[in-house]
Amino acid sequence: MSKVLPMLDPFDEIKKLYFSTTRDTIERDLARALDLLTRMPSDADRDSVAGYMHGLADLRREWKGPTPKARGRKKAPKAAPGGPTESSGAAAPKGTRRS
Repeated sequence: MSKVLPMLDPFDEIKKLYFSTTRDTIERDLARALDLLTRMPSDADRDSVAGYMHGLADLRREWKGPTPKARGRKKAPKAAPGGPTESSGAAAPKGTRRS
């Protein structure tokens, strides 16, 4: 059974989760942080923890790979090898200047 923390301010608890999360606990910590975020009463409160939420999401992505939803997205096709390059005299993309 998990250890129950004493009631903390949601901001303080999300901050604590951010600084104490590990590879093994990131899924649980992110789920808890999301639960706390949805219970915050105002947009101003949610805005105040946005940085920690982004940080937790970045840690999850770094440690666990892309989410299942992101894995299904198609990437833009790569340019064919031997295609035009700036050094071969090809036109610069719109809005850029060549020197």
